[in-house]
Amino acid sequence: MRILLLGGTGEARALAGRLHPDHDIVSSLAGRVPDPALPAGPVRIGGFGGVAGLRQWLGDNAIDAVVDATHPFAATMTAHAAQVCAERGLPHLVLSRPAWDATGAARVASDVEAAQVVADQQYSRVFLTTGRSGVGPFTSSHAWFLIRVVTPPEAVVLPRNHEVLLSRGPYGYVDECALLRDNRIDVLVTKNSGGELTHAKLKAAADLGVAVVMIDRPPLPAGVGAVGTVDEAAAWVAGLER
Repeated sequence: MRILLLGGTGEARALAGRLHPDHDIVSSLAGRVPDPALPAGPVRIGGFGGVAGLRQWLGDNAIDAVVDATHPFAATMTAHAAQVCAERGLPHLVLSRPAWDATGAARVASDVEAAQVVADQQYSRVFLTTGRSGVGPFTSSHAWFLIRVVTPPEAVVLPRNHEVLLSRGPYGYVDECALLRDNRIDVLVTKNSGGELTHAKLKAAADLGVAVVMIDRPPLPAGVGAVGTVDEAAAWVAGLER
């Protein structure tokens, strides 16, 4: 069987390393991050062109199954993959790392709601870690923002008072404590991405008494099978070929 692995996460790279070269896989990366860490085996980079483009690509490349190991907030890609796999009758699995424990955080459903909480609670110094696409709703805020991103956000969507920190994890607890303390942060705004790569900021915030606003994950499409570990995903793929 030929398997498309929708990637871009550490879990996707780990799964590709487990499957290649014993299984015929091709990994797909969106291409939004410069100099991405590449997985083992064949790789394609770039979008598919929506549902129609994905449908065409799967057919042209004789794909027999799809594993979606994209970021938990890559809702559009996940929805497209679910739709096309259902239409074509292809085996389809989502590999989604377990979510973080949101106990004590103000849980919201979107960047817009997160910005409203920051305004309502009158937070003054914000550590914003929602990614370059999540900055826009905070543009009119009077607070100061430390915006940590992998690639720079567009200047037109930046809050008036801010500092952009270009950085890529993993991050350690001691460094995260220092970052929050040195910048006098009073609230951390983050997505519930899960995983260990960036979890230290939550521990640091809890220990320093910094408030947390956490954006909940979008729900998976109805009827989609999902697992939380690379081991489970590898076992699923192995089961397809028995």
